[in-house]
Amino acid sequence: MPADRTIRLLSTGALFAAALAIGGCSTTIADLPAVGLPADAPVRPKEAGAYLPVHDLPPDREEVAMKPAEQAKIEKELIAARDRQASGGQNPAAK
Repeated sequence: MPADRTIRLLSTGALFAAALAIGGCSTTIADLPAVGLPADAPVRPKEAGAYLPVHDLPPDREEVAMKPAEQAKIEKELIAARDRQASGGQNPAAK
């Protein structure tokens, strides 16, 4: 029994070590010209790009984006379109 347990432990350790070795080499294998990159791939930049300015918000608007009358008109059109689709596409004027 102890021999089976030792063999199982050693094989598990070997598999774990092999997985780490293969995983560690994957980035260098991808950089090889014969394996990873195609011939027409663009050249990588020398330095990494800067982070996007996600916290820089545009200034607030001076005027409202949509007038209330326009918004009410669009809401009525959307409600009418929803009702037409709910009725199966039948024309409400034909009823």
